[in-house]
Amino acid sequence: MEQLVTIGIVVVFAGIALIIIGSLLGAGKGEAKVAVGGFIGPIPWGFANDKPLLYAVIAIAMVVFVISIIMATQKLI
Repeated sequence: MEQLVTIGIVVVFAGIALIIIGSLLGAGKGEAKVAVGGFIGPIPWGFANDKPLLYAVIAIAMVVFVISIIMATQKLI
């Protein structure tokens, strides 16, 4: 369990470092595409400013949902 906490902290700091490096290098004027998704009960939802990105987020959410159902039925979680 301690390993997971350490890995999580490292990933968060790596993400922060990437954001800082990206903002300092400044790629110029760009267009950002954003998508967020999840579940409310068994119903998937998502918001995005790009239609293909929304479909990708919903597909990923559905895959995670199926994996969690499989793990729950196998008593792995």
